[in-house]
Amino acid sequence: MKAWYDLHIHSALSPCGDEEMTPNNVVMMAKLVGLDVIAVTDHNACDNCEAFEKVAKEQGVTLLCGMELETSEEVHVVFLFPDAKSAKKFADYVDTRRFKFANDADIYGRQLVLNENDEIVGEEPNLLITATDIGIYETVALATEYGGVAFPAHIDRPSHGAIQMLGDVHEDMGFTAVEISTLASDEFVQSYRDRGYIILRNSDAHYLENLNEQTCNFVELEKVTARAVLDKLAKR
Repeated sequence: MKAWYDLHIHSALSPCGDEEMTPNNVVMMAKLVGLDVIAVTDHNACDNCEAFEKVAKEQGVTLLCGMELETSEEVHVVFLFPDAKSAKKFADYVDTRRFKFANDADIYGRQLVLNENDEIVGEEPNLLITATDIGIYETVALATEYGGVAFPAHIDRPSHGAIQMLGDVHEDMGFTAVEISTLASDEFVQSYRDRGYIILRNSDAHYLENLNEQTCNFVELEKVTARAVLDKLAKR
């Protein structure tokens, strides 16, 4: 069966994410536009995953919990996990490898931790949009260790994309899937499909209106579960 997806969505925890990107708003928007599977992937943190998990379960939307990590090479890599518990363990590890500078909310925006009622229950004090000391060649093994998968984000974009920063997505990085922005040409997309990569077209939404709609972004699954999505993405 077809499972319509958007596997790269930011919440109000990301300083560049709109404060309206709350668990209930995002999940209900996903339902409105016909998505079956979504992932919350904030910059270098997973603090809102538990709240999203509760709301998604209540609303019947399949959720993957994850993170958009910035590597030491300043490449963005999306990590996805089957549940908030796994994501939290990974985030605790990443926290030991983040460079920590106080966030200036007036410049970068607030970094809001929310509960399942969209109430603010905390605020991350350190700026999340900074590099970690985790290298890109570590990412696939790390994702596997914590029960998830990893793929390079928006590889074609000039900001934090693997092509701009490293020249290409190299085979020995170990990725099975790549994310390509919706602005890329069909020829560009096909060139990576020909190399055996699973192609993901996510929104990287920072605002509710940016979420994918039910168009051509789907995966074929026997059963729509978080684990089924992860298993699909792990195989080239």
